[in-house]
Amino acid sequence: MEAINLTKKYGNLIALDNLNLKIEGARCVGFLGPNGAGKTTTLKIFTDLIRASGGMSFINGLSVHENKREALGHCGTLIESPEIYPSLTPNKALSMVAELHGIERSERANRVEEAIAEVKMDEWKDKKIGKLSKGMKQRINIAAALLPEPEVILLDEPTTGLDPKGMTEVRNIVKSLKKKNRLIFMSSHLLNEVSDVCDQVVIIDHGKLLVYDSLENVTSRFSANGTTIVIEISLSKPADEATINKMRSLSNVISVEAVDPRNLRLVFSAGAGNQERLVKDLGAMDVGTISFKAPSSALEDTYMNLIKDGA
Repeated sequence: MEAINLTKKYGNLIALDNLNLKIEGARCVGFLGPNGAGKTTTLKIFTDLIRASGGMSFINGLSVHENKREALGHCGTLIESPEIYPSLTPNKALSMVAELHGIERSERANRVEEAIAEVKMDEWKDKKIGKLSKGMKQRINIAAALLPEPEVILLDEPTTGLDPKGMTEVRNIVKSLKKKNRLIFMSSHLLNEVSDVCDQVVIIDHGKLLVYDSLENVTSRFSANGTTIVIEISLSKPADEATINKMRSLSNVISVEAVDPRNLRLVFSAGAGNQERLVKDLGAMDVGTISFKAPSSALEDTYMNLIKDGA
């Protein structure tokens, strides 16, 4: 997906100001910015719900405005959490959505079944939607976005309005969507959510692009001290003192501390070569590393610095 000089004006208000952005490949990209930064406006232009005042938007190389059907044909969208008829079951509601997508009758049942399975709603597929929790309803909305077998998925703050349990359910679903060859572009105002779910981050303010990069690069480039990188490492088994000391001895590692027995905070020297070496060293240690990411506090500090500078 690509934005070229994308501009949107509402009278004298500039919601998007010559936004240029190009995202390629299978990845999950968090779209951050304060209220009024232009996030929802951007997503609505990419889905042709509103028209840009200037510039162009492309999905899979096709202009969304000029070739809407083809551009959005393999794009799943969830914008501002639409309501579903409460008297319908997920099965029936998604069958209607599949028909609206133009999916052949012979394929609909399988598509619906696959989408329901992917959002883990099999157990409730024949229950009336009105009796489901908000989190479950949002999972059905995500299932609707999966019906066209999308290569690109656009999500507009998918956890807004949910309780903590519902938020966790939806985040876990988004994480599971990453297992397939898809580009997921998800707006959010929750920094910890982006740190937990996304691989890369786009930050905009006042309709202007401030940065687009990996979480690690963003936090290292724009932190107060760009010479070090902080990451959180999750392990499949508790780390003993010997394991922690062994990590401390790795090349370019500055410090290692235990957040809890299965989660460590590690500081190491910045640089792509050092990052590559650390990944290899951790793999060779066979300590059960299952994930590593920038801590949400680092993203928060970076975000606040960028927004302040752009104000």
